[in-house]
Amino acid sequence: MRCWWAILSLALVSSVVADTPRSGDQFIQAAGFELVQGHCTACHSALIVTSQRGDASFWLNTIRWMQKTQNLWAIPAQQEQQIVAYLAKHYAEQEWGRRPQLSPLLLP
Repeated sequence: MRCWWAILSLALVSSVVADTPRSGDQFIQAAGFELVQGHCTACHSALIVTSQRGDASFWLNTIRWMQKTQNLWAIPAQQEQQIVAYLAKHYAEQEWGRRPQLSPLLLP
């Protein structure tokens, strides 16, 4: 009887852990994250965004590149400013971590 309970408990814990988002799968919940979540995750996972780092210029250039090459829709100016400000604040360049960002001229 104890063995059956242990197996059931392990199965329940495993399913909860599997459904728990990994670090980076969620945006930092601060002003503007709803816009980022709404616009960015319509096409790709949050992990793609949260694994990037850059200043406001980097994020704006990334949006422009996606609009030019990936069919990203036009974002209203005020929303775009809020998205860029949010990303530049919470996903800014850091001294450690990923390799330096590629120049927009080198992007496909």
